[in-house]
Amino acid sequence: MDIEEKHREREIVLPGEFLGENLKPGTGVYNEGKQIYSAVFGVKSVRANMINVIPLGGRYIPKINDCLIGTITEIGPSSWLVDINSPYPALLHVTESPWRVDFGEAAKFLNIGDAVLVKVSSVDETKKVQVTMKDMGLRKITGGRLIEIAPSKIPRLIGKGGSMISMIKKSTKCRIFAGQNGRIWLEGDEPSINTAVTAIKKIENEAHTFGLTDAISKYLEGK
Repeated sequence: MDIEEKHREREIVLPGEFLGENLKPGTGVYNEGKQIYSAVFGVKSVRANMINVIPLGGRYIPKINDCLIGTITEIGPSSWLVDINSPYPALLHVTESPWRVDFGEAAKFLNIGDAVLVKVSSVDETKKVQVTMKDMGLRKITGGRLIEIAPSKIPRLIGKGGSMISMIKKSTKCRIFAGQNGRIWLEGDEPSINTAVTAIKKIENEAHTFGLTDAISKYLEGK
């Protein structure tokens, strides 16, 4: 099965929904004899005869034009499969890359484990996701540090009009890219990155509190 077919095969299932039989049960499922059912609302995934259901709750749900940080998980002759911290993998076709890639040579440009800045170009009704690297600033990530926070906390990190993340960038002199999927890339000297990461984690943990902007400002001023 090629990665385009794997990309198409995933489907949303409900708790108690029959998934199949004579398969090895993984996570998010239960079995009654040889029959396997979903234990959660999520996305069905079958690999190597093992069936899992990946819960939807709390994970990133892709939307068109979202900018993300993804990781290459599989390589096909003319496309890559990208983990975008979502129940749904994303397909990056070679025609949506910034390079001219001949058939069968995708691995020369992006390999498994590589991190990339991408944008969601399409999401269909079955949540089949496609991404692009053709817009300005989208590229393979080299250097720096990658961290991850809850996707729901990204708006708080960015702040009104970008105020919060701009304050962290200015204080630490780090380059910071916050993907809508909760993955964040930082580049700078090691002490500055550490300061920025501590501030970001503080925002994640205290996003619900009043006076957070002042608290982060005081923390950064003390560094």
